[in-house]
Amino acid sequence: MQARTVLASVLAVVLVLSGCAQPERTIAPVGAPQPVVPTTPPTPKPTASPRPTPTKPPLRPLPAKLPDGLRRSTGVGQVALTFDDGPNPAWTPKVLDQLRAAHVTATFCLVGREVQRHPELVRRIVREGHQLCNHSWRHDLDLARRPTAEIRADLARTNRAIQAAAPGAQVRFYRQPGGRWTTEVVAVAKDLGMRPLHWNVDPQDWSKPSAATIAKRIHAAARPSAIVLLHDGGGDRAATLAACPSVIADLKHRYGITRLR
Repeated sequence: MQARTVLASVLAVVLVLSGCAQPERTIAPVGAPQPVVPTTPPTPKPTASPRPTPTKPPLRPLPAKLPDGLRRSTGVGQVALTFDDGPNPAWTPKVLDQLRAAHVTATFCLVGREVQRHPELVRRIVREGHQLCNHSWRHDLDLARRPTAEIRADLARTNRAIQAAAPGAQVRFYRQPGGRWTTEVVAVAKDLGMRPLHWNVDPQDWSKPSAATIAKRIHAAARPSAIVLLHDGGGDRAATLAACPSVIADLKHRYGITRLR
């Protein structure tokens, strides 16, 4: 019994000495602020800055009057027929049929993207003896007001499409959509070997009046040397087509119809 007591006492002393060997720990009182551990903030990911929207140059103003250098008459007593905004598969072949039946020729002012869609019609126009006129790539009414480089690219692209459709065909003329000419587009057309082609008889068939109204307007406005503006594309041209036989007969009888030179 005494030996057990001694052993217990020795163990107690050992345990006390072991506890004294541990490093001293401080217990923070309840509610005390905890130490702040410094941290390195995350590096923000680089963000792509938005690309600035290119500023388009302002459109130049239209001149108060038509610029010099436009072809506005045939130069002879006879008159000329011109057809704009084609080629169109619904109307151009029918116009060509009427011209062939009347034994007259005309000038077709072609829109580049329509040429690209219907090259076979361009080949027929050339094959039947008609003349070709560049009418811009997409009938851009403001083309003449744009930078000169843009005008040149548009006209050159349209010429390439016409030449691809009818290799070797000559494109003698250029007509500005809407007749909205500037000196810049006149200069570019001439530089590309084309004569700027305007008109002096406009029945406004693009606004879709009746066939009788179209014929009446042309009869009243026509004079010797007139260049008549009509349309074989750009919309429903049923009224224009219906007016053509009487228009052609009237002009042939009064003045004769000629090919532009």
